[in-house]
Amino acid sequence: MKISAKVLAFTALQSSIWGATAFVQAPNTFSIKSPSKSTSAIASSFDTGSSVSTGTDSPFFARASRAGGLGPRRTNIDSGAPEVLVQGGSLQTWSLTTSYIERVQVQLGTEGRPLNANLELWAGPDNTPQKIDVYVEDGAMRPFNCVIETPRGNNAVCVRNTGNLEFPIAAFVEADVEGRIDNGSMLTDSRTIQGGAIQTYPFEPSVASVQVLLKTDGRPLNARIELLQGPNNKKQVMEVYTEDGLERPLYTIIETPGPGNVVRIVNTATMEYPLYASVEAYEISSGYDSNDGDDLLVLGRQY
Repeated sequence: MKISAKVLAFTALQSSIWGATAFVQAPNTFSIKSPSKSTSAIASSFDTGSSVSTGTDSPFFARASRAGGLGPRRTNIDSGAPEVLVQGGSLQTWSLTTSYIERVQVQLGTEGRPLNANLELWAGPDNTPQKIDVYVEDGAMRPFNCVIETPRGNNAVCVRNTGNLEFPIAAFVEADVEGRIDNGSMLTDSRTIQGGAIQTYPFEPSVASVQVLLKTDGRPLNARIELLQGPNNKKQVMEVYTEDGLERPLYTIIETPGPGNVVRIVNTATMEYPLYASVEAYEISSGYDSNDGDDLLVLGRQY
């Protein structure tokens, strides 16, 4: 009886050791995939002006390739700057290590889903002189485009996807190394918007995109830009903060497909901080069909 009890105890102990060994040596069922070219290609060569091209067949900008840039380089950002995929809840930064880069161009879009992001300019430790909170109902039809001034070097651009994991963002960031990116300096017809005031700009259905320039006389800028299509139907919203509205004005181009588009600018600052707004049509579509707001003939090209 004692021998059989010892045999049973030894068998149980051996089986437990085998089980623990099998548990430790069990293969890991989770695999880590290597990042793709679009997610790993980061604009780290701003100091030389070179960048890796991902082509114009991005799934996120298949419908929005006509808004590939700002000013004379509206198509350059698709062919020259790399596409970086920013997953929901994650953050991506672009460092500008040289002082001769005066501005960068940023484009954010999705494959047709909502876009929620924070765009920040970092200038030194714990210094954020410019911040833009962006909401877009359809990131493919109305991609976000803007130009950020980056004077005196040692700047970094940060894009944070504040949406859920199911809503990734495709980000394009291109440095202006040759001085060819338009920053709205040609817009001279401006209107003063006092602190707490609201100004609206309605546009005809033939207007395919609108350019907006906000600046101050050197004081801080706090404003909200809204694209409305119908009563209180917000298609795009931008909450803007700038430490110095003269040194770092905001220049953006808003896509306005379809009829009934209104751009509304709200000066969210107090009365002591007025701003100067210039809002003009950027693209005029020809052959607009009111029955199909998405079928526009823009500058001779049909989408």
